[in-house]
Amino acid sequence: MAKGLLVTYALWAVGGPAGLHHLYLGRDSHALLWMLTLGGGGLGWLCEFWKLPSFVAQANRAQGQRQSPRGVTPPLSPIRFAAQVIVGIYFGLVALISLSSMVNFYIVALPLAVGLGVLLVAAVGNQTSDFKNTLGAAFLTSPIFYGRPIAILPISVAASITAQKHRRYKALVVSEPLSVRLYRLGLAYLAFTGPLAYSALCNTAATLRYVAETLGSFLNWFSFFPLLGRLMEFVLLLPYRIWRLLMGDTGFNSSYFQEWEKLYEFVHSFQDEKRQLAYQVLGLSEGATNEEIHRSYRELVKVWHPDHNLDQTEEAQRHFLEIQTAYEVLSQPRKPRGSWR
Repeated sequence: MAKGLLVTYALWAVGGPAGLHHLYLGRDSHALLWMLTLGGGGLGWLCEFWKLPSFVAQANRAQGQRQSPRGVTPPLSPIRFAAQVIVGIYFGLVALISLSSMVNFYIVALPLAVGLGVLLVAAVGNQTSDFKNTLGAAFLTSPIFYGRPIAILPISVAASITAQKHRRYKALVVSEPLSVRLYRLGLAYLAFTGPLAYSALCNTAATLRYVAETLGSFLNWFSFFPLLGRLMEFVLLLPYRIWRLLMGDTGFNSSYFQEWEKLYEFVHSFQDEKRQLAYQVLGLSEGATNEEIHRSYRELVKVWHPDHNLDQTEEAQRHFLEIQTAYEVLSQPRKPRGSWR
């Protein structure tokens, strides 16, 4: 049955951030992506307004037909590549918050989550990519940055490059009952939100710590790039700026801004606590010089390296990871607490 443009626009207006119009057009991957990201943070949903006619034409043309001649490679899209990297990072951050307590998280769960996020974007529209090669790139990259939250970035970039290299058009489109499609989308949505909801409801305190640690690590990625750091601070404060624009200049005493301030203070206090623990792990007093930090790190790494402690491998590995994490925390430049203002 042919798809109607007016119906598509109506669904876009009513349930666009939830992907209803994509579900109507048979673009299930795009619908799932919008469900998990709320329409790409709202920005992607708004930008689609001018693309809906082409989506409808593509859906009507693709029913029962091959998407493109066999052997033809889709053109390279920088926008799709950037979206793959961003969504891969987003999936990795969600996994870091909800699943980081798992055994071998950085070897199994993290690359799997990032790779699936990249593949989801790769499957949007009439394109797709190779499942095995994309996940393979993610799993091969993860051990290089084992135990470090920043691993999300290189894993996402490696998986996105691989997905672009193996991009292709989808095969013959087969019409499926709506119930089957909804069932599949529901399972995928639950797989994404289930662990996060469980962590938030059943382990609230730990989840708050994970959120603070993840947000702090994310902000620390930009510590060596001041311009990008200021840009991220602007983005995080954008809701407050919009609030002031709509409601007038209510001053710094508005409850909305206070909530934002609490979030920043919580993250900064957690980062302070991490630095104190890092000094304890390295056996240093607070305020130690970079030379002292580096010397203590090298000495402790030699003592607790797993290859030198074959009789107590598990304990050595735990200490070794703690030492690496502590050194990474203390190696990052400390940002003044009031700089975000």
